[in-house]
Amino acid sequence: MSYIAVAPVSDVQPGDRLLFEINGKPVAVFNVGNQYYAIQDACTHDNGPIGDGDLEGYEVICPRHGAVFDIRTGHAMSLPAVTPVITYPVRVVDGMIEIDL
Repeated sequence: MSYIAVAPVSDVQPGDRLLFEINGKPVAVFNVGNQYYAIQDACTHDNGPIGDGDLEGYEVICPRHGAVFDIRTGHAMSLPAVTPVITYPVRVVDGMIEIDL
């Protein structure tokens, strides 16, 4: 495993997210109930960004066509997407959010 520090926990308040590009990969990090989740920031329907979509509980809604993804598992919850997004392991070490790509 190769964890990369991306931000202090104070930068991602509950209900918020940060968007990054790490090693050429678009990544969205979400804070839900002080738990952190990281997914690829690319809808599997049309490769558009999903990180800016509305977050409802553990589901992010793609702003382009309304596909819904579970940020915990990456599963596509509604059409037009049928393929899950990639999820990445997240941990907090010394107040820093780290993602394993």
